Amino acid sequence: MRGYIRKPSLKKSFKAATTAKYKRRLKKKLIPGYGTRTAGWLHPKRKIYNKVYHRTSKSLWDLFK
Repeated sequence: MRGYIRKPSLKKSFKAATTAKYKRRLKKKLIPGYGTRTAGWLHPKRKIYNKVYHRTSKSLWDLFK
Protein backbone atom coordinates (compact mmCIF):
# COMPACT_ATOMS: atom_id res chain seq x y z
CA MET A 1 0.00 0.00 0.00
CA ARG A 2 1.30 3.41 -0.95
CA GLY A 3 1.58 6.14 1.66
CA TYR A 4 2.10 9.84 1.31
CA ILE A 5 1.65 13.10 3.23
CA ARG A 6 -1.46 15.18 2.66
CA LYS A 7 -0.95 18.86 1.91
CA PRO A 8 -2.24 20.88 4.89
CA SER A 9 -4.82 23.60 4.30
CA LEU A 10 -4.56 26.40 6.83
CA LYS A 11 -7.86 27.86 5.63
CA LYS A 12 -9.77 24.62 6.31
CA SER A 13 -7.98 24.03 9.62
CA PHE A 14 -8.90 27.52 10.81
CA LYS A 15 -12.52 27.09 9.69
CA ALA A 16 -12.85 23.77 11.54
CA ALA A 17 -11.30 25.18 14.70
CA THR A 18 -13.48 28.28 14.79
CA THR A 19 -16.86 26.74 13.93
CA ALA A 20 -18.91 27.25 17.06
CA LYS A 21 -20.64 24.47 18.96
CA TYR A 22 -24.00 26.24 18.69
CA LYS A 23 -23.69 26.30 14.89
CA ARG A 24 -23.10 22.53 14.78
CA ARG A 25 -26.01 21.93 17.17
CA LEU A 26 -28.32 24.05 15.02
CA LYS A 27 -27.33 22.22 11.84
CA LYS A 28 -27.84 18.87 13.57
CA LYS A 29 -31.41 19.86 14.45
CA LEU A 30 -32.25 21.26 11.01
CA ILE A 31 -30.51 18.76 8.71
CA PRO A 32 -31.34 15.08 9.32
CA GLY A 33 -28.17 12.97 9.31
CA TYR A 34 -25.79 15.92 9.79
CA GLY A 35 -22.76 14.89 11.80
CA THR A 36 -23.58 11.20 11.95
CA ARG A 37 -21.26 8.44 10.86
CA THR A 38 -23.93 6.90 8.65
CA ALA A 39 -24.39 10.07 6.56
CA GLY A 40 -21.56 8.96 4.28
CA TRP A 41 -23.57 6.04 2.96
CA LEU A 42 -25.69 8.48 0.96
CA HIS A 43 -22.70 8.63 -1.42
CA PRO A 44 -21.06 5.15 -1.24
CA LYS A 45 -18.35 5.83 -3.85
CA ARG A 46 -17.25 8.98 -2.05
CA LYS A 47 -17.30 7.23 1.33
CA ILE A 48 -15.07 4.40 0.09
CA TYR A 49 -12.68 6.83 -1.64
CA ASN A 50 -12.36 8.99 1.48
CA LYS A 51 -11.83 5.99 3.75
CA VAL A 52 -9.01 4.62 1.58
CA TYR A 53 -7.49 8.11 1.17
CA HIS A 54 -7.36 8.78 4.91
CA ARG A 55 -5.94 5.34 5.70
CA THR A 56 -3.18 5.46 3.10
CA SER A 57 -2.06 9.03 3.67
CA LYS A 58 -0.81 10.91 6.70
CA SER A 59 -1.38 14.48 7.74
CA LEU A 60 1.55 16.76 8.38
CA TRP A 61 0.26 17.10 11.94
CA ASP A 62 0.40 13.30 12.42
CA LEU A 63 4.19 13.47 12.12
CA PHE A 64 4.37 15.59 15.28
CA LYS A 65 2.23 13.24 17.38
